[in-house]
Amino acid sequence: MKNSEIIALSESEINERIAAEQEKLTKLRFAHAISPIENPNRISETKKLIARLKTFLAQKQLAK
Repeated sequence: MKNSEIIALSESEINERIAAEQEKLTKLRFAHAISPIENPNRISETKKLIARLKTFLAQKQLAK
């Protein structure tokens, strides 16, 4: 997800997206613990996306 796409989202949409990405991260970690996943970089990419979403959410809340 690009920064321009995140900027276009509303606060509620960002919150929904954070919840979905955290769910995805949990599933990736669980799958990786059972048997190594094909691309373990997806775990770190998902963590970075969650952090980026939280940063933009904080910016939107401070702008109010």
